[in-house]
Amino acid sequence: MKLGMIGLGRMACTLRAPSREDCRSRRQKGQTHMKADELVKTAQEIVAGHKGLLAMDESTPTCNKRFARLGIPQDEESRRAYRELLVTTPCLGQFISSAILFDETIRQSTSDGKAFVKVLTGAGIIPGIKVDIGAKELAIHPGEKVTEGLDGLRERLVEYAGLGARFAKWRGVIAVDDRRPSRGCIEANAQALARYAALCQEGGLVPIVEPEVLMAGDHTLQRCSEVTEEVLRTVFIHLFAQGVIPEAMILKPNMVLPGTACSRQETVEQVADATVKCLLRAVPAAVPGVAFLSGGQSGEMASARLNAMNVRFKSRLPWALTFSFARAIQQPALEIWRGVQSNVSAAQKALLHRAQCDAAARCGEYDAALERGDQEIAPRGERPSQGRVS
Repeated sequence: MKLGMIGLGRMACTLRAPSREDCRSRRQKGQTHMKADELVKTAQEIVAGHKGLLAMDESTPTCNKRFARLGIPQDEESRRAYRELLVTTPCLGQFISSAILFDETIRQSTSDGKAFVKVLTGAGIIPGIKVDIGAKELAIHPGEKVTEGLDGLRERLVEYAGLGARFAKWRGVIAVDDRRPSRGCIEANAQALARYAALCQEGGLVPIVEPEVLMAGDHTLQRCSEVTEEVLRTVFIHLFAQGVIPEAMILKPNMVLPGTACSRQETVEQVADATVKCLLRAVPAAVPGVAFLSGGQSGEMASARLNAMNVRFKSRLPWALTFSFARAIQQPALEIWRGVQSNVSAAQKALLHRAQCDAAARCGEYDAALERGDQEIAPRGERPSQGRVS
C-alpha cells in the first residue's frame, strides 16, 4: 500500500502543472525557433533569384580617399549626396537584392528628407550594416591584422535593427606572402568572425561573414587557393563552435586569384575552376549563398569570372554564387558623377549597367554584347533549385 502511494506520488509529480519557469523556458525556445526561421528566410531572400548585393559600406576615410582622387569635396554632405545617387537609382531593385550600409549612411536621408533605409525597402532592397570598426595591427605578428569591434556589439546590433537593418557584415583581412598568414592571424580573425556571427543571430540579424585573402602581392593562384581553403576551414570550425546556424548566414569570400604582382595571371576559366574547387572543399552545403567580394578587380573582370563559375558549375553546386561588389559596381558611376549634380542621371545609368552585368553573370549569361550595352537582360524569377555536386 505504501509502495502504491509512493508510486502515485511520483506520478503526481510527473504530471504536475508546468511551473512559471517551465513556461518561460518553453516560450524562449519557441521564440528562438521562430527567430531562426526568420533568419533563414532573410538569408534566402538575400541570395534569391538572379540578384546580388551592393556594398556601399565604405568607411569615412576610405570614401574620402576615393573622393580626393576625383576632386570631390571630402565632407559629410558630399558623402550623403553620393549615397543618395546610389540608393535612388531607378530600377536598381531589379538586380540588387540587398545593400550594405555604413554607420553614417544608415542614419542619412535624401535631400527631401526620406530615410535611405525607407528608400531601399521601397525599392525591394534589404538594408544591412557593416559593424566592424576596422583591421588593427595584430600583436607580435608584424604585417598582420585582426579586425576589431566586438566590444559593445550586442547593443549596437539592437540599435541597427531598430534603424531597419536586417543583416550585418564583418570583414577580416588576411595578407599573403611566403611566410604569411601565420596560424595566429588566421585563428584570431576566424574567432572574431564567429563571435560576431553568433551575436548577429542572437540579435535577429543575418551575419555576412567576410574572410578576405588579399590580392596584393606576387603570390601564385595555387598559393591563394591553399591559404583561402585553410582560412575558410578555420572560419567554419569556429562558426560551429559558437553555435552559428549555417542556413542563416551568407559567406562573402575572395575569389581564388593570383596576386596582382604575380607574373602569371590565369585565365577566367582557370580562376573559376580553382575558386569553385576551393569552396567545395571548405564550405558546408547548408550555407545558402556565397557572395563574392570584388577585392580590387575591375568591374568587367569580376563579372567575367563570376559568369564563368556559373556557366561551368551552377547546376551542380549546393549554394548560390552571387556578388557583393563595391568598387566593381560603383566606380564608373563615381567617375561620372564627380560631385556634380547635373551628372547624377548619367552616373545612375552607369551604376545600373554594372548591376545588370553582374546579375547576368549570376545567371551565367554575361557576354561582350551586354557589357557594351548592346542588349539588356530581363528580370527573372526565383532562383532555380540546385543539386549537389556528385
